[in-house]
Amino acid sequence: MGKHTPMFVVRRAMMSDLPTLHKMSKMVHFINLPPDQEIIADKIRNSRKSFARAASDAKTVHKPKGHSSGGGMSEKTAMADIFMFVLEEVNTEGCIGTSQLVSQMGGPGHPNVCFKLETRDKYANDLKFGTRHTVARVHLDESGPTELGGLIMQPSFRGHKMKLGRFVALIRFHFIGLHRKMFRPTILAELMAPITSNGESLVWDTLGRRFIPLSYDEADRFCQYSREFMTELLPEGDIHLSLLPPAARAQIGEVGPETLPARRMLENLGFVYEGFVDPFDGGPYVTGKTDEIEMVKDTFHAVLGASIEQSQTDQAGIVSVLSSDGDFRAVQTAFWVDRSGKLRLTSEAMIALHADAGVEAGCTPMRVPVDVGGGKKKAAKKASKKKVSKKTGKKKVGKK
Repeated sequence: MGKHTPMFVVRRAMMSDLPTLHKMSKMVHFINLPPDQEIIADKIRNSRKSFARAASDAKTVHKPKGHSSGGGMSEKTAMADIFMFVLEEVNTEGCIGTSQLVSQMGGPGHPNVCFKLETRDKYANDLKFGTRHTVARVHLDESGPTELGGLIMQPSFRGHKMKLGRFVALIRFHFIGLHRKMFRPTILAELMAPITSNGESLVWDTLGRRFIPLSYDEADRFCQYSREFMTELLPEGDIHLSLLPPAARAQIGEVGPETLPARRMLENLGFVYEGFVDPFDGGPYVTGKTDEIEMVKDTFHAVLGASIEQSQTDQAGIVSVLSSDGDFRAVQTAFWVDRSGKLRLTSEAMIALHADAGVEAGCTPMRVPVDVGGGKKKAAKKASKKKVSKKTGKKKVGKK
């Protein structure tokens, strides 16, 4: 990075992040990051075990990029891993953003519960006209998709010139690309619907609460332990949304203003909305096919070579290392793949990664807002569109 440009790193969450993560959890109303210190602490512990598992698996099994194993996990035996990523400025150990990745949500006998929106046409022969109604039906998904969640940025770092929110969001696809066998054929993102400033949901108050006599917050927290109550209390047939107040009906399938950039980012990656919504707040569920996501396909492994000067780099992207004990670190940086297939970074990037030459790294070529200096910024952007040498036998393609 430039001399006066701060460098930011994404790493695994640590227990020392708990106070900050708890404060951040109060900014939004995520089911996977509730404002409960005990739950967050448990997630951090599970996350550390998951990163250690990923490091262990990487030693024993190496799947080529773009394999079509469908995720490599047995539907019956798969156990969910959770990965909590934290964004910090290098050498500060201060959490300024976070995101999560869950390897598998639910499965046979443990369905994810949502509403499927459908249309019903009615016609009256004597009146000679008809009506069309949107209805919601309880839908039980036992496919066990991988889930994205928990994306939060400290307010003062939103809109940062280094696109830090984008970095901590996209790190999840980078990680999936490096450890494809740990994840499912489909990725799910449950997007936040509009929520009031005091954490209430108009959709919940006018729909869900009619069947489940809990507040939005109470129902949300209880979901941390069980979701069985939803299938037992929600109606089995059509719920006619025309019976809801217009303001509530208009929010179903929509997202709040702060979630809109995340929705657009996911749609640009190939995620689609197919009429499935959250049964609590009506927020949309968007899904993507794991093996069709360009970032996942473009991610590759390479050995780090000796450091180079900034002016020698000709590409940019996300580069990460995962130590044998599960210590994960990633940076947005410029790089160069030399003729031997080694990944060459600046000394600043190597220091931020806590890595030396000879260590295996992961790389996703893409456009990132790095200060590559020396008139090389245009070159880095241009290089993000081109293919690089296939010396290692792996496809190394920049974002098209």
